[in-house]
Amino acid sequence: MLSPAARKTFMRNTAYPAPGSAEEKEAFNRLQEVLQKQFETVFPDKLAPRTVVILPSFTLDQEILAKVKGIVHYEERMLCLLMLLRMPQTKLIYISSTPVSEVIIDYYLTLLPGITGHHARKRLTMISCYDSSSKSLTQKVLSRPRLIEKIKSCIEDFSAAHLTCFNITSLEKTLAVQLGIPLFGTDPDKFYEGSKSGGRKTFREAGVRLADGFEDLNTKDQVVQALTALKIKYPDLRKAVIKMNDGFSGDGNAIYRYTETAIDDKLEKNIAAGLLQQTKPVAKDVSVELFFDKFNEMGGIVEVFLEGEIKMSPSVQCVINPNKQIDIVSTHDQMLGGDEGQIFLGAVFPAAKEYASEIGAAGKKIAEVLRNKGVMGRFAVDFISVKQNDGTWQHYAIEINLRKGGTTHPYLMLQFLTDGKYDAETGEFTTASGSKRCYFASDNVTSEQYIGLTPGDLIDIAMFNSLMYNGAAQEGVMFHLVGALSEYGKLGMVCIGSTPERAKEFYDKAIEVLDYECC
Repeated sequence: MLSPAARKTFMRNTAYPAPGSAEEKEAFNRLQEVLQKQFETVFPDKLAPRTVVILPSFTLDQEILAKVKGIVHYEERMLCLLMLLRMPQTKLIYISSTPVSEVIIDYYLTLLPGITGHHARKRLTMISCYDSSSKSLTQKVLSRPRLIEKIKSCIEDFSAAHLTCFNITSLEKTLAVQLGIPLFGTDPDKFYEGSKSGGRKTFREAGVRLADGFEDLNTKDQVVQALTALKIKYPDLRKAVIKMNDGFSGDGNAIYRYTETAIDDKLEKNIAAGLLQQTKPVAKDVSVELFFDKFNEMGGIVEVFLEGEIKMSPSVQCVINPNKQIDIVSTHDQMLGGDEGQIFLGAVFPAAKEYASEIGAAGKKIAEVLRNKGVMGRFAVDFISVKQNDGTWQHYAIEINLRKGGTTHPYLMLQFLTDGKYDAETGEFTTASGSKRCYFASDNVTSEQYIGLTPGDLIDIAMFNSLMYNGAAQEGVMFHLVGALSEYGKLGMVCIGSTPERAKEFYDKAIEVLDYECC
């Protein structure tokens, strides 16, 4: 650790490339070459010394994110990466906007297989910005040069360290350069490939079915033209979906409902006149005026609202490694809520066996196209699947999320705890001991009755009611978003069982216990 005088001199003399400059890009590319070397030597060796800097920043539109209750506590979802401490020479630096309760940290450390909590805690550094403002966590870090210096002082070997984030923008790229470590993820210069518009183009290139619609729209007039064209093409169409290019968990979507207007030369004019009245944003606290203001800023798409008597919303999680190898790491059936089923609430793992391998294969085609476009790291592809009269399923690719997401942390917890793996061909997850495992997960376990419960209260309730995860049986309940519980009455759960039904039983029991304890 530098002395105060040395630290002051260091900070005064440290000069970083200007954000977005050619010099920064060159520095970033050099760092990414280091990641390739790490992937060949450090990543495969569980005993190799390494440092992982974890930045759970939601660097997305902050005005929209502010509508999500307890959004600052969503940074806790990446606490699943504390399971990396099961490797005895791995050190973690976890950055957060506000301090994470020691009760929560201790809870995660007790889940580590084969490692004592004391040993793990010595290798974990928690760093807080002490800033609960609506700015993204990355912005908070970049505005604190002393904090950046503190992070760097905790890294012993920069050649064996990397940065991992929730999502990656130019801000995360700048931070990686200032920290002097590579970033495991896609260069933000490739942002367009993960946008709603870019995704639609990738689906076509991959030969994967997608919902009919239009991309690269930037104004309300273009939205009106797209809605008009869809209605002319599909006279019976009742609804369409308008999506911002960079929405989050459905909060960047809106539903447009067609009226009984005649399909004639006045159709476009009539749609334009009633656009605001017939459009309803998915996020409850986002007005239609704000929605279109944001749409004008970031652009977006319009596509048909897919109807179906039996309709599912599966997703495929993929990883493109630094060596360009593609892994289909999981599939899920997403649980969607809200008025039109546009809000992500949770997921069932794995996706239904009758189509898990089909969407896995479609996901791989999409990943191959993305790999050729320079994408790297973890991402997800969302689908809408509609059951046909003959019992088969038609799958429509809906969007690509070039980031971690709501299905990332539940799966990583299962993988870390069981040392298991998902088989994309069979659609099954098998633990190291050969047992099958499933889970039922939700980020939106919410009740006003839960307000006032502290993290300690939750742990006590879980222990006395046998809700804690059982490492011997490799079943049970794991909690996350615990920091949001006392203020918002909100938390998340991952319920692991040997079958989907048993996993759901754990979830139902947990809800029953919490409701009883809080009544």
